[in-house]
Amino acid sequence: MTHPPLPDLILEPLVRAALMEDLGTYGDITTRTVIPPGTVYAARLNAREAGVVSGLQIAALAFRLVDPTLKITAHNTDGDAIAPGDLLMEVTGDAASILFGERVALNFAGRMSGIATLTAAFVAQTQGTKTRVTCTRKTTPGLRLVEKQAVLHGGGFNHRFSLSDAILIKDNHIAAAGGIRPVLQAVKERASHMVRCEIEVDRLEQLAEVLDEGGAAVVLLDNMNTEELAQAVEMAAGRVVLEASGNMRLERIAEVAATGVDYISSGALTHSAKVLDLGLDF
Repeated sequence: MTHPPLPDLILEPLVRAALMEDLGTYGDITTRTVIPPGTVYAARLNAREAGVVSGLQIAALAFRLVDPTLKITAHNTDGDAIAPGDLLMEVTGDAASILFGERVALNFAGRMSGIATLTAAFVAQTQGTKTRVTCTRKTTPGLRLVEKQAVLHGGGFNHRFSLSDAILIKDNHIAAAGGIRPVLQAVKERASHMVRCEIEVDRLEQLAEVLDEGGAAVVLLDNMNTEELAQAVEMAAGRVVLEASGNMRLERIAEVAATGVDYISSGALTHSAKVLDLGLDF
């Protein structure tokens, strides 16, 4: 599935903050010292390992924010599968400007591509099933938007972006409110008709209670073994969306998807992805 790019306007504050962090109070003193003014160069952003690319839009934005006169030619689109040696982007213009933006562009593109690549590996394990792979809120503070965009580029789906997106009743909510029935009753009495509700359970008896009470559109099956997940699918019989979560390692995804759950959520997609090796070569 192809996802259209986000408006640069939304991404710009993140990229601008990263550039200011890297340039410091006086700019790139190395480049300003050793590169003669007016030096023109063509740099090539290359893949050094296989994966799924993400963050090219952000990398291009980093260079444009440094110097709008730079000419940027993209040879790939976010979400493309890439191989070692692939030319992803060319940046032509003032050499100093390219060097000013180099590290920020690579930091974003490498990090986002790592997330997209890991997500694609998870998604591949669900082939032949209806199960979708989704992320969580276990993201780098301040970078949730772009990390979740990388999950989309890898073929996954997005969970909540923030606490205000939907009602997600976790075990601590249940404990503090006095049980599953009280929290679901509160949802039915107080929640807007425009807000969906998900509730977490870690035992099949709790799932039975949720199904009996009603009020939740989604049930998160937390840390259940594969046999329990299959039983949960049978119990729910399509009445609610089922999301399996907890201990969702890559090597377990295929067997969990085979149980028939609708979604598998994994924080590893964003908190444990390895940066994909990309390089900017002069």
